[in-house]
Amino acid sequence: MFKPCPVDIEDEIYPNGIFEFNITKIIDYIQKNPDSIPLESVLVTDVYNGFSSVNESYMEDVKISRPIILAEIAPGQYNVIDGNHRLEKAYRMGIKNIQAHRLNVNQHIKFLISKKAYTTYIEYWNSKLK
Repeated sequence: MFKPCPVDIEDEIYPNGIFEFNITKIIDYIQKNPDSIPLESVLVTDVYNGFSSVNESYMEDVKISRPIILAEIAPGQYNVIDGNHRLEKAYRMGIKNIQAHRLNVNQHIKFLISKKAYTTYIEYWNSKLK
């Protein structure tokens, strides 16, 4: 039985369409369980899509040394759910690789914040398996 991830007032939420992830809780989980979701080096060009808008005033302070987080949104397909500004900065600087945590469906699904998101996600995932 799915139980939505709780959201505290200060938590960062990332909406990927209807799939809303609690980024704060994901980062906390990774920090407490570093062996469960190890760091890996990914090619910037493999995960960079060119973002429609970034906060340019924030870009100078972005620390690309902090890993990005990738979530498996469809079988074998990963989207950036945390670190879009870091990825954008790395791309602009011509950096080839960036550190990332790659969460498969079983690892990230528990961080969805609503039952509707979960139900829709399961339907979406199953449609990709056909």
